[in-house]
Amino acid sequence: MTLQLSGRWLLPRPHVYTHSIHCRTSPYPNPKFPQTRALSATASLSSPPPTIQIVGGKTPTWRENGSVTEAVEDEIDWAEMDADLYYWTRALRPVQWYPGHIAKTEKELKEQLKLIDVVIEVRDARIPLSTTHPQMDLWLGNRKRILVLNREDMISTADRNAWAMHFSRQGTKVVFSNGQLGMGTMKLSRLAKSLAAGVNVKRRGKGLLPRPVRAGIVGYPNVGKSSLINRLLKRRMCPAAPRPGVTRELKWVRFGKDLELLDSPGILPMRINDQATAIKLAICDDIGERSYDVADVAAILVQMLAKLPTVGMKALQNRYKVDVDGQCGKMLIEKLALRLFNGDVHQAAFRVLSDFRKGKFGWVALERPR
Repeated sequence: MTLQLSGRWLLPRPHVYTHSIHCRTSPYPNPKFPQTRALSATASLSSPPPTIQIVGGKTPTWRENGSVTEAVEDEIDWAEMDADLYYWTRALRPVQWYPGHIAKTEKELKEQLKLIDVVIEVRDARIPLSTTHPQMDLWLGNRKRILVLNREDMISTADRNAWAMHFSRQGTKVVFSNGQLGMGTMKLSRLAKSLAAGVNVKRRGKGLLPRPVRAGIVGYPNVGKSSLINRLLKRRMCPAAPRPGVTRELKWVRFGKDLELLDSPGILPMRINDQATAIKLAICDDIGERSYDVADVAAILVQMLAKLPTVGMKALQNRYKVDVDGQCGKMLIEKLALRLFNGDVHQAAFRVLSDFRKGKFGWVALERPR
């Protein structure tokens, strides 16, 4: 077996495999990621060394201990992860998803924002950077804002602490929530009322009667906006399902006597320019499935998970009972397809994506503050 050491994946030379996904790391520094550096390595194949390190920064090290092989992994370099993701996605078909109702929603939402006292922006805690609209700051202006990182049950304590510190430095109020179980909802309600308390102080000064605080809930598709409202109200007032595009129109609902909530459909930019962001949205099921190739997305997910110390390629191989040389996601998907799905790569890819979305790989975030 010949080992290729010019890139990051140690793979046997391919026999018949051809695919658009590169199963190795970019061999040169990417100008988009100045922190990334390309490393070189030399290896002697005459006698097997005790340690084989995959080339290119802080990556897993496989160490032989007698008859047992175990993975010893350093802390993940997130700048390198971003650079790798950019390299893996650059040859893929662009992922774009912009259903017709989103343009209408965006126009109506801008009108409703004039009536709103405080904005609650909901993001996916696994990918907080990828689930913020690039125009959001422009739309909101100086309005009071609360940032909700939903699905906190799917990230680690270290991930949570990193994001809490990041947004605290920016002066942004953050609530971590689990819309399915209702965790964080009461804190969100109290915070929304306290931020907008000044509204009725001004009204009383003008001789007007107090009114409920109006809070608008906005965010990308399938980040849990409607589930959050249903948990706040303790009843199903807004349609919710674990797929993007369920909510199609804006809807006001009353929460007690003091708070009114605006549920809105997910909003996306008309064009997603950063394809690394688009792939993460696809992995987390935050855009429609028809917009991307499931096999490509699952293969990239495997390669991302292989780099994470909390998962690693060995855990993936053990879970799916397949043996793959190196860390090429496409190979794992193809072998899983042969083992469980009669060669159906689409079904195998969907199984891997579904397992990630259900938390089968543990508490895994795909982003950290930059």
